[in-house]
Amino acid sequence: MTAENSQVLKSQETSLMEAEFTGVYGTYKITHSDEIEVQRYRISVLICGIAFCAGMAQWLLIGPSQAWFWLIPLAISLGLALKWIHIYLRLLHNALQILWALGCIGICILVIKFGSENLLFSLSSKPLWTLVIGPLFAALTGLGFKEFFCFQRLEAVGLTLLIPTALLGHLTGVLNGEIVLALLSCSAFLLLVLALRKFGIDAAADIGDKSVFDYLDRQRAEKSL
Repeated sequence: MTAENSQVLKSQETSLMEAEFTGVYGTYKITHSDEIEVQRYRISVLICGIAFCAGMAQWLLIGPSQAWFWLIPLAISLGLALKWIHIYLRLLHNALQILWALGCIGICILVIKFGSENLLFSLSSKPLWTLVIGPLFAALTGLGFKEFFCFQRLEAVGLTLLIPTALLGHLTGVLNGEIVLALLSCSAFLLLVLALRKFGIDAAADIGDKSVFDYLDRQRAEKSL
């Protein structure tokens, strides 16, 4: 690549980064920092989908004794995704993060009580303990709902509906174990599809209307005065 071509590319990147968008409450710019944040969010969702799929595959093919391990990368990547996700309502954003934290605490409680190798077996045989780990998957469901609300992707609505259906069905005894595993496996696959498809979307779509974020920040600042 010649120096001239390199300069042109840098100029195009700069002009793209400095391009102004018109939002509901004024104009805003998508910065390089915004784009990095979006990439981190997408990578986190992808890792979450891979971990979910790997865990379900191991459970179905080998058994639940060691499949619990995949809860660790799933929980970590989901937490990072919820850090970098763009949600207009801070209350909802905080609620998802609180649910995630409660779910992580729940995993620790289950490991202490039943041991890591018996964690998933205990969940399957004692449905009431689903309430302890349920907040983690409620947070994941919230992420799916946000993706559906913003992009109307079928995999997002499937993810949003199947996870609560599976867990509530298991908790109440309405669904047997095979159906619950099938629903969770479909959820894992849909999450992976959702994550992969996000890499073909412009970063500005994931960021949303920054003028709304700025407006809400100003409103909170005025109320605090």
